[in-house]
Amino acid sequence: MSVTLLNNASVQPLLQVRDLKMHFPVKEGIFMRTGKFNKAVDGVSFDILPGETLGLVGESGCGKSTLGRCIARLYQPTAGEILFNGTDLARLGRKAMMPFRRDIQMIFQDPMESLNSRHTVGEILEEPFIVHAMGDKVWRRQRVTELLELVGLPARSATRYPFEFSGGQRQRIGIARAIALNPKLIICDEPVSALDVSIQSQILNLLIDLQKEFNLSYLFIAHDLAVVKHISDRIAIMYLGRIVESGEGESIYRTARHPYTQSLISAIPVPDPHHVSQRQILVGDVPSPINPPSGCAFHTRCPKVMDVCRSVAPVLTSDRQPVSCHLHTS
Repeated sequence: MSVTLLNNASVQPLLQVRDLKMHFPVKEGIFMRTGKFNKAVDGVSFDILPGETLGLVGESGCGKSTLGRCIARLYQPTAGEILFNGTDLARLGRKAMMPFRRDIQMIFQDPMESLNSRHTVGEILEEPFIVHAMGDKVWRRQRVTELLELVGLPARSATRYPFEFSGGQRQRIGIARAIALNPKLIICDEPVSALDVSIQSQILNLLIDLQKEFNLSYLFIAHDLAVVKHISDRIAIMYLGRIVESGEGESIYRTARHPYTQSLISAIPVPDPHHVSQRQILVGDVPSPINPPSGCAFHTRCPKVMDVCRSVAPVLTSDRQPVSCHLHTS
């Protein structure tokens, strides 16, 4: 079921994802034939408005990063639509996709892995302009200086290499590269999870400031609901390749409806030594997307499981806070 997650129906979405699927073939046997599929993303739909942040939350292995890479067309999706300003990116070839790469950029989880260690910071930030044939050498170098200043780094950083910087500084370089071409949408793939807690808030505040200045839209991927709460307008909860609940950020925190969402929220630490936490600890690990459980995919770990959950897959409701759970659909 496709659910449109909009808080203002009069505003045209920048991005519309419709029933998106990414199934990776699994080779088996001595002849390496495709016998099964890893259903990393299995029918996801959502919208993102101009200047809005949608937080995408879930445990490791639920398909969040794969979804982000499909939208950026680093992967060719198996099925579904990725409508960017009305154009279906899922149907575009490599050459036709090139102009849209200026409008959709990514910030990766590990800045050291995503930055070329053999290039200086100046060369890394200049590369997008070279690829898209923008400006001459003097203009490009001036633009590199401006980008470094935007993310809080001195101009002399351009002559240094990524390994000479701390993790937080390297992520600032990654952010500078992402905003270089003045994109409209940035996919933030767990951009602060590899950083110290003291640095995380600085990077989040930088992203918020840049969003206000350039009217950026974010798909903010994370496994930490506390981090997502700080930056997101709306939140979508993902489990085993599907969205199980979504809605306004504050509404999700106040009145979470899905047992999985409730468990994630209960795990958020409270800075009060006298607070008694009512943790809802989940049993077991996320099932394999190659052999997902029948019925509701969450029923093997759900503390509120019913008989119907084991055989019938729930569908997303169509209200303001869509949820995929028999507790709210039966």
